[in-house]
Amino acid sequence: MASSFLSFSLLFITVYTADGFMCYQTARCEFNSTELKDIRLIFSYYYNKLELARFDSSVEKFVGYTEFGVKNADYWNNGPDLADMKAARGTYCHNNIGNWYNNVLTKSVKPYVVLDSEVPSSGNHPSMLVCSVYDFYPKQIRVTWLRDGQEVSSDVTSTDELPDGDWYYQIHSRLEYTPRSGEKISCMVEHASLQEPLVTDWDPSLPESERNKIAIGTSGLILGLILSLAGFIYYKRKSQGRILVPSN
Repeated sequence: MASSFLSFSLLFITVYTADGFMCYQTARCEFNSTELKDIRLIFSYYYNKLELARFDSSVEKFVGYTEFGVKNADYWNNGPDLADMKAARGTYCHNNIGNWYNNVLTKSVKPYVVLDSEVPSSGNHPSMLVCSVYDFYPKQIRVTWLRDGQEVSSDVTSTDELPDGDWYYQIHSRLEYTPRSGEKISCMVEHASLQEPLVTDWDPSLPESERNKIAIGTSGLILGLILSLAGFIYYKRKSQGRILVPSN
């Protein structure tokens, strides 16, 4: 799995005065595997959004960023706090990351695919197909185009994996092409959640939007015919029940 990032808040302390000063500390673990050697602990001290000092396990010491922070970093580096922070990479980060891998990061969600066409702005431009892939996890995915079973490497543009903000991702790939009679164009998706590639074939008979318009129009026509027939039947029954009075 590609590089991952977790942020754990160890302590949040707010001290209000007339000016609303704020002090707080944060700890975060950066990692790309559950191995201790691939884990980095960063413990930071802030005052009014300004980072004063931090412990970084990659340099194995405290580092100050302000005059006050430098003084405290020197004090901590020569006391028991340094040994405690070095140990926290294993006792805090390592244990939590193991839980995240088992319960979250190893899970996967299958994507679903929508294949549609875009109308060229003028007749001089080639046609364009859009393969949109939605609601997949994890982020890593591969989207390719096939023409008669052969992968297409040119005239293809794709977005990055776009986060939805709810752990899921989406991606969109476009293929410019000149239609040929009898050819088969497909969008192929490869993802960790799939046992085999998901292949969606393009149906050139009608774009989905046009098929929807026809379906809606047909439904309206059928409903109109039903209402007209019901009105005609009602009229005939009423006419049969009338008593005709001869005129003088």
